[in-house]
Amino acid sequence: MEGKTVLIVYAHQDPRSMNGSLKDAAVDVFHKRGYRVIVSDLYAMEFNAVATKNDVLGDLCNPEHFNYATETTEAFKSGLLCEEITKEQKKIQDADLIIFQFPLYWFSFPAIMKGWIDRVFIKGFAFNVPSHRCDGLLQGKKALLSFTTGGTKEMYSKEGAKGDIQLVIWPIHHGILHFCGIKVLVPHIAYAPELVTEEKRKEIITLWAQRLENIWDEKPIDCTSSCLFK
Repeated sequence: MEGKTVLIVYAHQDPRSMNGSLKDAAVDVFHKRGYRVIVSDLYAMEFNAVATKNDVLGDLCNPEHFNYATETTEAFKSGLLCEEITKEQKKIQDADLIIFQFPLYWFSFPAIMKGWIDRVFIKGFAFNVPSHRCDGLLQGKKALLSFTTGGTKEMYSKEGAKGDIQLVIWPIHHGILHFCGIKVLVPHIAYAPELVTEEKRKEIITLWAQRLENIWDEKPIDCTSSCLFK
């Protein structure tokens, strides 16, 4: 698998956290195997999560009635998106595998990571509409959600207080990644790391590193609506 590039989009404020440790473990594994690793450390970068007119350089198509999707699509075609966005798009273009490393906030990404999606996955770059086949523009890439939860595995079961974790993350898998043509791998979930022993936390990191050793052999999962809603 020589020549592979991995992009890790990382969102946690503390590098000593479980998310920070999982990110570091991934970087270490991929570097040792000779892969190129790019890390977008969103908090360290002070990435702006808010989509505004400032994302478009030059004149707007319709300054009286601003439409972010329309304006950024045209700006992408013309090469007039701001540098903060184009840098991240270049990282995606280079990547064979994208790992999203984050703590689950309110059943979703942290706001800074959702803002990264909002601003970087521009129409014309990541997808086109209408698309009746959901064939997206990021074909040939794989993605993996690696995240921590505040609740236990039992709480995120079908019978648990928070419900089935697969339903929780389905909008990300299906509505973002699959829609943009990315193949999705089985998520890596570290349940309630703050509630377990130090030995268990080390085990979580070790198992993650072991999985990544053979990540290129993994097959994508079904992210269509039929996989969960029948």
